[in-house]
Order: sequence, then structure tokens, then C-alpha cells
Amino acid sequence: MLNNKIPPVLVVLFFAGIMALVAHYSVIDLSAFISYVAAIFVVIGGIFCIAGVVSFRLAKTTVNPNNPEQATELVTTGVYKLSRNPMYVGFAFILLGWGVWLMSIWAIACIAGFVAYLTLFQIIPEERALSKIFGQQYTDYMNRVRRWL
Repeated sequence: MLNNKIPPVLVVLFFAGIMALVAHYSVIDLSAFISYVAAIFVVIGGIFCIAGVVSFRLAKTTVNPNNPEQATELVTTGVYKLSRNPMYVGFAFILLGWGVWLMSIWAIACIAGFVAYLTLFQIIPEERALSKIFGQQYTDYMNRVRRWL
């Protein structure tokens, strides 16, 4: 009966209108979901940071990243089995949560700049200082555990 009676362009327009109505009346608000995902990343980051600080405190060594030469103990247990820099990993996760909350891929891409900057201007100098203090023990640790994750 309607076979080949309605031009396909009109069928497209009809379904486009139906889609617009459905979209208008069934809006899925992703902001709550995005907020949860962002919060999960921030919590993961916080856990990494806190675990790193607690490990340093238990070893009774300095947490101050500006004076790595004051380190009195090489911490290789706990979260330091996963990363040589768990506090910095934690900061990266916190930034990831912030980028997700902002819902911007470009904001998230800025984390690469954070990682590059910290690696060049903080981590590599720390590694030089710790190598001087702990020698082969630190070299062995660097060979076992990744700098980030």
C-alpha cells in the first residue's frame, strides 16, 4: 500500500524529527557519571600520594622533594613496589580527575606536559641524588620498578 509512495528524503526528515523529540524528552545527563569518574581518579591519586608519604614516614626518611640528598632510607616496599614515584603518580591521577571533570580532552592532554616537566626537572635530579646516596641498591631498584607506572 505505501510501497515506494513516500520519498526517502521525507522518511529521513520524519525520523530526524522523531529523533529530535526523543532526544529532547529523554536527555541523559552525564554530568553525574562524569563527576563519579572524576572523583574515582582523584581518590586513586590521593591514595597513591598518602601511601607514598606514609611509607616515607614509616621509614623515618624525608618527604621533602626539594632535598632528596637528605634521604636516609631507600623505600622499596608497599606502593614503592609499583612505582618509584607514587606521589607524582598520585598527582597525575588527580590532574586526570580534574581533566575528566572539565570534560576536555585538551585539558587531559596537559597531563603529558606535567609528566614531562616533572620527569626532567624533578625526578631525574632526584634519581641522580639517590644514586649517589644508595649506589647499586638504588640502581637495582631502578631496574626493577618503573619510574611512573
